[in-house]
Amino acid sequence: MGRTIAMASGKGGVGKTTVTANLGVALAKLGQRTLVVDADIAMANLSLLFGIQSAPITLHDVLMGEAEIYDAMYDGPFGLKIIPSGLSLTAYRKVEPQKMEGLLSRIKNEFDFILVDVPAGIGDNAIAALSSSGETILVVTPDPASLADALKTKLMAERIGVKPIGAIVNMVRGIKGEASEEDIRHVLELPVLGSIPDDIEVRKSFLMRKPKPVVLRNPNAKASRAFMRIAARLSGVAPPKPKRGGLISFIKALLHRKQ
Repeated sequence: MGRTIAMASGKGGVGKTTVTANLGVALAKLGQRTLVVDADIAMANLSLLFGIQSAPITLHDVLMGEAEIYDAMYDGPFGLKIIPSGLSLTAYRKVEPQKMEGLLSRIKNEFDFILVDVPAGIGDNAIAALSSSGETILVVTPDPASLADALKTKLMAERIGVKPIGAIVNMVRGIKGEASEEDIRHVLELPVLGSIPDDIEVRKSFLMRKPKPVVLRNPNAKASRAFMRIAARLSGVAPPKPKRGGLISFIKALLHRKQ
């Protein structure tokens, strides 16, 4: 049976959409049948990372009853499937977010993982997106405000019957004053599934003319390797070991760079 996991946070600006996109790509790269859903129907951003912001049919159309869920499903890297939300404010006013739970339950067993990008906070849209999932992962940054808001989200998830399974710490700089993984485990009373460094390569991925998740753009970046470790932990599938070339391969690579 597939797992539907809400990627949630109490506070905006913690990089939840970035984490969702990259973790989705990482899971797909490990051979997991994976779907990512942009359930932030008011402030949709997931489509921008995959270059499908002009998708003709989106989750908005499905929630308005004007399209089937498969019509809003687009192909991504490594077999990943993506359901974007629309950017139209007019359509946003007409959607019925409470339909999301029924829609995702219909397709749950077609995937190993469905990652739902949940709006920040604990408003109606966020609760509807949370309710569509059986589990939730809290995306936090290592600061008190993020942890306080994540704790509220955890309590809300538990209240509506969604099981918190862990936290992902994003934008870790390793500077004095940041909460440690032990601090975060203690505050949230949840395991930390992994930490993502504040890697310049993630920012570069956004600044490209055609943005793409860092796991795809630069698989050897520190952040990419962290995402792969988290995906391996969730799926139980070990990431492939990097190939090590000998002296001849090294020399060939140098010669290729000089051409």
